[in-house]
Amino acid sequence: MPENLLIAFGLTLLAGLATGIGSMLAFFTSTTNTKFLSWMLGFSAGVMIYVSMIEIFVKAKDALVGSLGQQTGNWLTVAGFFGGILLIALIDKFVPEQGNPHELKKVEEINKSNVKQTDHSLLKMGSFTALAIAIHNFPEGIATFTAALQDPGLGVAITVAIAIHNIPEGIAVAVPVYFATGDRKKAFKLSFLSGLAEPVGALVAFLILMPFLNDVMFGLIFAAVAGIMVFISLDELLPAAKKYDEGHLSIYGLIAGMAVMAVSLLLFI
Repeated sequence: MPENLLIAFGLTLLAGLATGIGSMLAFFTSTTNTKFLSWMLGFSAGVMIYVSMIEIFVKAKDALVGSLGQQTGNWLTVAGFFGGILLIALIDKFVPEQGNPHELKKVEEINKSNVKQTDHSLLKMGSFTALAIAIHNFPEGIATFTAALQDPGLGVAITVAIAIHNIPEGIAVAVPVYFATGDRKKAFKLSFLSGLAEPVGALVAFLILMPFLNDVMFGLIFAAVAGIMVFISLDELLPAAKKYDEGHLSIYGLIAGMAVMAVSLLLFI
């Protein structure tokens, strides 16, 4: 368990730092490769959906049924799954509209800017976006940490999927902040800090949930994690992938993500 603990914290940190990668891409590339972005977002959604429904949900069900019996265990698994969906949906609903991280930005938008002085409304929007992404990243941090703690291989898969979808979110923070201030360092700093909500989520999970982490708690958390990841995939990743889609690339990425996840699970059984 101590070894898994370090791995779990490390993976959660890596997933969170991907927002910083997004802001760096915004500053050091001149164009957005929309085909690649569409494919990768679809791939991330495929990994998340497959691993949630085939692996995480099943593990949650096994833990709850084993502890509480067939009927109660099944009902609690379903309740945990939709509870996770409700949680992330409520977070999404109460995020200010102007800061919604689902409104992705392109790298080209930075290059079109001609910033002469600080625009406080844009700076506010960028700050809201950073806050919104931090709020979204918090439960993702709990999900990554909990999964990696129980199964490091599963934790790696979730880390990769979440990191991919955090990259365009980093761009979404960097663009308006840079518009507002013309300060690349400030834009990168806000983007980087928003990603640190994931390891903070892991720390909260460690401090609050770990003392109570029996089979029932584990099953409920895993069921909720499955719901959260399915919601993120359907509400955020796939719509964003389709926005930049060309010739069904996002769906090909989705299927590829599912296939890679399926083979990975078979190889590590």
